[in-house]
Amino acid sequence: MAFDIKSIQHGKRELPPRILLLGVEKIGKSTFAAGSTSPVFLPIKGEEGIDALDCAKFPTINSFADLMEALGTLATSDHDFGTVVLDSTSALEPLIWEHVCKLNNWGSIEKPGYGKGYIEALSAWWQLQECLDYLRSNKGMGSILIGHVTVKQFNDPTTESYDTYEFDVNKKAAAQIMRWTDSILFANRKTFVRKEEGNGFNKAEKIASGGEQPMLFTQKRPAHPGGGRGVYGNLPYELPLSWDAFINAVTANS
Repeated sequence: MAFDIKSIQHGKRELPPRILLLGVEKIGKSTFAAGSTSPVFLPIKGEEGIDALDCAKFPTINSFADLMEALGTLATSDHDFGTVVLDSTSALEPLIWEHVCKLNNWGSIEKPGYGKGYIEALSAWWQLQECLDYLRSNKGMGSILIGHVTVKQFNDPTTESYDTYEFDVNKKAAAQIMRWTDSILFANRKTFVRKEEGNGFNKAEKIASGGEQPMLFTQKRPAHPGGGRGVYGNLPYELPLSWDAFINAVTANS
């Protein structure tokens, strides 16, 4: 490629989004993704979120090689799919570790010590991202990476420690994926906590309520991840957990 003056381009290029959808168990992450534009699912071994969904899906992905083959099929075949859904990245991580260990003849991802195995695994995550970017640029396909969360304590140096939801893959992989995505979404039920004062020797009690309607949180807060670039960084903080609500908010803020 010649990087001369004539190669410089002007204007915006509209491409479909790369979405990381995180959330608690059984909240409806797969159902959300099934509402996206002509989705096709890549179900990872150990996940059953799409069993009850009437959607297009590949056979179960049992290895990293299976994943690359499925993505290659989408890249080289004529089709009308508009979104590739990976369900889930959390289930994919052990397959990536298995792949990296086989390449390096390691007994486990921790065999090389000092976190080197997890660093080596980043190359496989990057290979996945490059494939998804190829589909985005050449096939007009967006991507939704579904992930689970775990609760961890965050030691904030500026205030007291608190619990927060975190992406439940290795922190180096999580950071790489989150930098790459255009929109990080968090799915949970909205909960209200009220404090009831005790009488006499009874201590005050905190009582949780709400938590019925699944919600989509588009921005980062101390309790959970979130955020986005461009229009995805300007969405309302709370939305109903549905693709229509999400895409309508994107359109309204474009």
